[in-house]
Amino acid sequence: MSATLSPDDILGLDSVFEEDDLEFASIVKKWLDENVRDKIGDYFLDATIPARELAEGLGELGLLGMHLDGYGCGGSTATQYGLACRELEAVDSGLRSLVSVQGSLAMFAIHHFGSEAQKEEWLPKMAAGKAIGCFGLTEPDVGSDPSGMKTTAKKDGSDWILNGAKMWITNSPVSDVMVVWAKTEETDSKGKPVVRGFVVPSDTEGVQTPEIHRKISLRASITGEIVLDNVRLPEDAMLPEAKGLKGPLSCLSEARYGIVFGVTGAARDALQSALDYTGTRVQFDRPLSSFQISQQKLAKAFGQYSQITLLAAHLGKLKDSENGVRPEQISLGKMVNVDTAMNVCRDLRALFGGSGITSEYPPLRHAVNLETVLTYEGTHEVHQLTLGRSLTGINAFAN
Repeated sequence: MSATLSPDDILGLDSVFEEDDLEFASIVKKWLDENVRDKIGDYFLDATIPARELAEGLGELGLLGMHLDGYGCGGSTATQYGLACRELEAVDSGLRSLVSVQGSLAMFAIHHFGSEAQKEEWLPKMAAGKAIGCFGLTEPDVGSDPSGMKTTAKKDGSDWILNGAKMWITNSPVSDVMVVWAKTEETDSKGKPVVRGFVVPSDTEGVQTPEIHRKISLRASITGEIVLDNVRLPEDAMLPEAKGLKGPLSCLSEARYGIVFGVTGAARDALQSALDYTGTRVQFDRPLSSFQISQQKLAKAFGQYSQITLLAAHLGKLKDSENGVRPEQISLGKMVNVDTAMNVCRDLRALFGGSGITSEYPPLRHAVNLETVLTYEGTHEVHQLTLGRSLTGINAFAN
């Protein structure tokens, strides 16, 4: 007997999310199916993606900065944004990364910490996909500990002079504007340099954005560096409301939230493709789905998918609530959901046999992409220590 219910039907997704939210998600899915899904395997193999073309389409769909208010942004709920990320990552993590970096990092930073002039100049263009943004925090030698950054911003009269380098920056080679974080000569109460954010047009003299090649993971995404060589900026390039690491870290927490939802889409896509394949692939005169060991793998994957979907839904409700969601709760979602989704995709790949290593089927592509997602926006280990600190009250991070 063939299955008559989808995994989401069995889970009862219509009782987890509001009807309007699911209808919006279906609109996003339809657009992605019509415009991206059939091409994503080739993008992955070719290690590229038409970021500018897609950004305009995603902007018309209203997905860029959709959870921000005003300046051409949609002002949606956190749950709606999460469901959009879920549909994006069901196609590919690189596509969700494009939207996350644009909306939850670059646009969020300008929206929450920028001046009115900065917001008016950049946010409408970014929301429409007419301008692409990136977020420069990670450096070649500095990842999990952003306080160790070496990029500097020094005053020269009324101007700022930026020097340094950023690494693993999604969208930087195709960006129009970048939010760059740097240490200033100002010091805090402990005598440490104060970190400030700057809005830097990508065509500013002294800026280079070389692309990073030879990636094994997240290939349908454009990744690069930001090299700053005596980059002169006017005084008003600084984000006036961001002082210290709290600014960039709050942006990262915002982006992690999209990941919590997004990876459930990758797991769902892997599960649905495995159900479709095993239902039609015949071995020993029987479909693969009729074998007990196949059903065991499918049932396990469905259980894991259900758990991470429900956790994402819970965090979405918290984020939409009056009290909001706490950073350690986002860490829980990022830690559990990425690791679980990656294991789902790895386990299901085996059901495809040799065909599972090709780009024709998505589980291995999703699993390989999730290796990157496990690392960025806070490594798996960092989130374990964050939760450990919340559980025990003891900070196990290095001093």
